[in-house]
Amino acid sequence: MDLRLLYGENCNIDEKIERIEKLKKSFSDNEGINPTHVFSSSGRAEILGNHTDHNHGLVMVASISCDVVAVVAKRNDNVVKICSEGYPAVEVDLSNLSVKESEKGKSDALARGVADAISKRGFNIGGFTAYTSSNIFKGAGVSSSAAFEVLVAEIFNTLYLHGKLSDIDRAVISQYAENVYFGKPCGLLDQSGISIGSLVKLDFNQPEKPEVKKLQAPSGYTLVITNTGGNHAALTEHYAAIRSEMEEVASFFGKKVLRDVPRRDFEKMLPTLKRRFSGRAILRALHFYNENDRVIKAQNALLSNDTATFLDCVNKSGESSLTLLQNCYVPGDVKQPVVLGIELSKNFIKDGACRVHGGGFAGSILAIVNDNEVKNYVQFMKKMFGDGNVFEALIRPIGTTLVEVLR
Repeated sequence: MDLRLLYGENCNIDEKIERIEKLKKSFSDNEGINPTHVFSSSGRAEILGNHTDHNHGLVMVASISCDVVAVVAKRNDNVVKICSEGYPAVEVDLSNLSVKESEKGKSDALARGVADAISKRGFNIGGFTAYTSSNIFKGAGVSSSAAFEVLVAEIFNTLYLHGKLSDIDRAVISQYAENVYFGKPCGLLDQSGISIGSLVKLDFNQPEKPEVKKLQAPSGYTLVITNTGGNHAALTEHYAAIRSEMEEVASFFGKKVLRDVPRRDFEKMLPTLKRRFSGRAILRALHFYNENDRVIKAQNALLSNDTATFLDCVNKSGESSLTLLQNCYVPGDVKQPVVLGIELSKNFIKDGACRVHGGGFAGSILAIVNDNEVKNYVQFMKKMFGDGNVFEALIRPIGTTLVEVLR
């Protein structure tokens, strides 16, 4: 595979090849055999649809030019061994795929959960050893866990399933691993964007069979992701509250998710809802409906080459996340780095958009910046948040993939 498809036309090919060669050497030196396959699984950028996927909403997401690379070979002992640079090795015995409470929040849980989900589909799988290297931005909310999950799913898919899993199959399997084994109640946005590749609009009305439409991003703009600071490790309860509050409102109407509650019914019952639920829950439900409308409007704008309307939708989505969804800072936090980063960006960017990125509460923001402004914007944000916390990204057309079969 031409590596420029993964990293962009202007990438340093020699650097990318050297990265893979280093992994191959480490594998051979430590395992005494040579790897047989090379895989890549990207990070993702959430463009629109902030926290709507778990209530079967509409989203817009893109895979981007950072990734986890893995060199892999089969094993004969029914064990999955994954050695990631800078981390302890993961070893999972495939003869025991039950949930382990001690693994919650760890990579072991993700690998075990993926294996369990594939096995429950009736497939026979086996062991493998993988050595991985990741340049997915640390702390920037581009879904390193989802990249890892989908990577493991594709390794099984290639080595044992003859490619029978579709992009969506891999995403659903990976979400199951994160929900049930890892312990995070995420929706399907991250895994789908990483598995499918390119810029896509997804409709999760049927969550295990989402409607997928690939779109062309506007030319002349660059994605810039800035890690503004904060740690996601202690934020699971805040993420979970968004989903649970939306679902509590849906349950008032006898439904599990808001997608099954018509907006007119929601609006008609607002006086009763106000007496029954918190204002925040009602605002988050309203965000859900507004976001769905924005995704459709943004899609139509891209199809008609109306870049200004598309960027306006992204900006309005960010405003809604701040005021309705309320996931731009943890309650009581006076530092508020995400809000600061967004406001500084809005003051700087003349042609583009800016919003909270991903789960929110801490971490990163996403800016879509006119290429004429990118250099100065990146320099400014590096001064504010540090050189290692500002990243330029390209949308890559290919999701998680087999890169090479080694001879």
